[in-house]
Amino acid sequence: MSKLQLITKGIVKENPTFALILGMCPTLGVTSSAINGMGMGVATMAVLIMSNMVISMIKNIVPDKVRIPVFIVVIASFVTIIEMLMKAYVPALYASLGVFIPLIVVNCIILGRAEAFASKNGLVDSALDGIGIGLGFTLSLTAIGAMREILGAGSIFGFSFAPGVMPLLFILAPGGFFALGYLMVLFNKVAKR
Repeated sequence: MSKLQLITKGIVKENPTFALILGMCPTLGVTSSAINGMGMGVATMAVLIMSNMVISMIKNIVPDKVRIPVFIVVIASFVTIIEMLMKAYVPALYASLGVFIPLIVVNCIILGRAEAFASKNGLVDSALDGIGIGLGFTLSLTAIGAMREILGAGSIFGFSFAPGVMPLLFILAPGGFFALGYLMVLFNKVAKR
């Protein structure tokens, strides 16, 4: 597999949200706006890239019996770093994402990629896999957040174009399911071409 294919497979073929249907808790929980979706996606992508790299470097020295706990400790360390950086430099986004930032530790996308890819491949390939899967997750969360924000608040990335006119349904919890369903159908229809 080429280096470019390692990146693009995470965006289309193995898109965590639309193809693999992983990470639904943050997908539905934080995507009430495009900026929230993008922020969560970028935070997850940073953890994914860094943890994939470290896991690929330590894979040969970690005994099989403690492999998963070691992976979780590595992931939790990077989540803590990202959480502290977000709290210091983007406090509004940090407050908006709330409890979903620490929940990145148990996100099945990250642990799944650590187990399925990083523990079996080299440093560069693991980093590229993290970039691809992270980009796919970020793009899907941003798309869902944008759709919900446009249809529910009449704005995009905070820029209002129809305030007070749009139905509130898409900003609320049921709107997350509707947006996810419609975008998943559209994604899979386009991806099969």
